[in-house]
Amino acid sequence: MAESSKKDTGHKMICANRRARYDYAISETIEAGLVLQGTEVKSLRAGRADLKDSYADIQEGEIFLLQAHIDQYEQANRFNHDPVRPRKLLLHRREIERLWSKTQERGLTLIPTRMYFSHGKAKVELGLAKGKKQYDKREAVKTRTAQRDIQRALAGE
Repeated sequence: MAESSKKDTGHKMICANRRARYDYAISETIEAGLVLQGTEVKSLRAGRADLKDSYADIQEGEIFLLQAHIDQYEQANRFNHDPVRPRKLLLHRREIERLWSKTQERGLTLIPTRMYFSHGKAKVELGLAKGKKQYDKREAVKTRTAQRDIQRALAGE
């Protein structure tokens, strides 16, 4: 048999927080595992999650994903999960301590940018973010439209 020219990376995107890069200046990202219940995994495999208003918080040496919405699994009747329950994230202790010190010193926050499956395990990408001001957001829109106009002009030649 001939091998496929496409290589499977083992990543399956569940959802992305597209608004995060607009509202926040993200300086670095880190991958964390998720502690989930069975019905949450089934719902994620169906792509039914939302990271719109979610954030991560460090409490008593552990890190939790808060306000992330994972829809209830329709076939699970009474054994279903709470859609917005706090979910524990899996990181090494040193990584949690480093993130905690950065969020305390510089006024940064942890924002989930995307959620995906990596080789069958649910992962979330956290961004160390600082909120943008309104004029920064307008500037980003202006540069994006200018770049789009340049690309259109070059394509039209």
